[in-house]
Amino acid sequence: MHQILVAVCRRVGLDPSGAELLRLRSNAVFRLREGVVVRVATAPDALPRVVQALEVTRWLAGRGFPTVRPADVPGQPLLQDGRAVSFWRYVPAGPGGKPTTRDLGRLLRALHDQPAPAFELRRLADPLARVRYAVEHAPGVLSDRERAWLADRIAELTEAWDNLRFSSPPALLHGDGWIDNLLRDPGGRVVLCDWDSVSVGPREWDLIPTYHGHRRFGLSAADVEAFADAYGWDLRDWPGYDTLIQIRELYAIGIHIRNAPADPFSRRELAVRLDSIMRGDPRARWHLAEA
Repeated sequence: MHQILVAVCRRVGLDPSGAELLRLRSNAVFRLREGVVVRVATAPDALPRVVQALEVTRWLAGRGFPTVRPADVPGQPLLQDGRAVSFWRYVPAGPGGKPTTRDLGRLLRALHDQPAPAFELRRLADPLARVRYAVEHAPGVLSDRERAWLADRIAELTEAWDNLRFSSPPALLHGDGWIDNLLRDPGGRVVLCDWDSVSVGPREWDLIPTYHGHRRFGLSAADVEAFADAYGWDLRDWPGYDTLIQIRELYAIGIHIRNAPADPFSRRELAVRLDSIMRGDPRARWHLAEA
């Protein structure tokens, strides 16, 4: 990924020396000394998603919505060695402390209340599509038993998704409504980042990560209550809640199947997540990064 960073920065006149790797998941995210964040997609089919992320954030910023903003790099996103690359303005941490689940609930409510943009957006019709693809195209990552079990479980939960009855019409979704996708800017304002999964679909999909975070990632019961209070609705009151959290469980292993060949943490974390899902253990703790 660093070679891609160097090559693409040279193309647009940015200096990659001293670049800091901030995160490696669905993107390798680098901060340049010039105050620009470079996101290199790890999936080879990410270009349409990156195009929409740039388009939506420009539109939302124009409406005054608190979002990260694309950097002034002409012609982006760019393709470099088959990877989609985008450039964003760096948001230095501002006063007020780390953003909270209450901030997240408030921003997701404001996002879901936005009107539909004039341009076409991807529809969230099959949230397990990328997991299905990863299972089918990950030689050497999964055992035959794991692959067969996952294929059956994905089919079962895809049918369950198709039969869900959602509480309201489709809305503009962030697509990964998680507390780590919040930043506090120098003025103290909380903004949403990481828009690669933006789509139109049921708002329940943006809400479930916080509840799943209580189940797997250490969010407290108070965190969930604050989120529901700020959003104005508790997802646990919806009849489809149990089904949706099971779908989210499977969704959360996709990134580690994709990254396992090159990332030791993903290989270890995938083993933990698969083991707990296949055993039906809802209490096993999962991790977002090295402990």
